[in-house]
Amino acid sequence: MIIEVENNKYKLIKDYRDAFDKDMFLERYTSFFEMYDYIVGDIAYSKLRLKGFAVKGNKLFNKINDYNNVDKYIKENCAHDCKYFILEKIK
Repeated sequence: MIIEVENNKYKLIKDYRDAFDKDMFLERYTSFFEMYDYIVGDIAYSKLRLKGFAVKGNKLFNKINDYNNVDKYIKENCAHDCKYFILEKIK
């Protein structure tokens, strides 16, 4: 699935427990996320939270938002077994 928002395109690469809701995503998305290579959305208590992740070569890359640590982020910073999705920016 391809999602287009503010002249950016994203590919839904993971949709754990059918978490992705386009309307909910569009309500939370801001231009802040357009510089990231990936967006992770997790849902707990019916609230969507978004976090940007980057790969090496992106000027925003650091160990906190390193996409290689996305599984660790989900395990340590999200509610246990919560619904979540991952969008990859199409360049």
